[in-house]
Amino acid sequence: MGEWSGEMKLFLRDHLSLIIFNSIQLFFVLSIYWLDGYQNHLTALYSVFFGLFLLTIYLFFRYITNRSIYRRLSNPFHNWDEFVLTRNWSPLAKAIQNLLRTQYRFYQEQIRRYEGKQEQHITFINQWVHQMKTPLSVIHLTLKGRIDPIFESIREETDRMEKGLETILYTSRLNVFGQDFHVEKIHLRSLVNGVIHDNKRSFIRNDVYPNNKVEEIIVVESDAKWLSFMIGQIMMNAIRYSAGTGEKIEFSSYRRGKNIVLEVRDYGIGIPTRDLKRVFDPYFTGENGRKYRESTGMGLYLVKEVCKKLHHGVEIESTVGKGTMVQIIF
Repeated sequence: MGEWSGEMKLFLRDHLSLIIFNSIQLFFVLSIYWLDGYQNHLTALYSVFFGLFLLTIYLFFRYITNRSIYRRLSNPFHNWDEFVLTRNWSPLAKAIQNLLRTQYRFYQEQIRRYEGKQEQHITFINQWVHQMKTPLSVIHLTLKGRIDPIFESIREETDRMEKGLETILYTSRLNVFGQDFHVEKIHLRSLVNGVIHDNKRSFIRNDVYPNNKVEEIIVVESDAKWLSFMIGQIMMNAIRYSAGTGEKIEFSSYRRGKNIVLEVRDYGIGIPTRDLKRVFDPYFTGENGRKYRESTGMGLYLVKEVCKKLHHGVEIESTVGKGTMVQIIF
């Protein structure tokens, strides 16, 4: 009923000028009869009625022959196949349908080309990242056991390159997320320990220390690889903005109603209030990003996007000079 009402409203708006013009025309015809002294009012009214009747017949025929067009225009997101298969009688309806079909095929072809190029780009990025990992692994093996400060600086730069490559790889995979995730039951404390271990050199270099207070019994349903990536991104931000303070980065968990919350808290420089609303925007670095040149503005954006796809929540609170708290909500 609502669909038919929309079609009829659009049809009447389209033909409003014709209805008004015809009414004015009939009024002038009556005026001419009246000015000429014609006294048979019933015949005059009958002629008006007959004119309106013919107009109604015309409008009805016009509506029936072009109904598919009005249905399509009043429901622009309607199923395309239903519109194409609709029987069109009028030349206008056929012409519009042919135009839309041509445009539809053109844009479908454009979309296919774009998707093909995007797939090629993602494949290239993935191959390039894996190729770059090989020389980095060789560098790590070469530096193994060497304690000279120069070698330590090389390790630090190599770690940064690895983190950058990891961010690139996960960013490219985000577009094909549905093909690259597996939900399972995860012991949250063990996973956090694994991420801390992978970043232990960063903790040592920046004079901050992890404190894993996540309960042993906490189990969540998520994708272990993507969850490790998210925690790693949050952790690296916490390390970067707490460097040199000697403070701890705390990992804790608790239940909030039916949800489980993983909380990562640091006691670093904090985020200005005016920047908090935009920290999840891509490439946004804010005031802190201008002080720390390593910031890309992609870490928290990726965390937010992955949380959306895994149906997790993410929240952030921060106070300048006191630190930042990020929560992942399962």
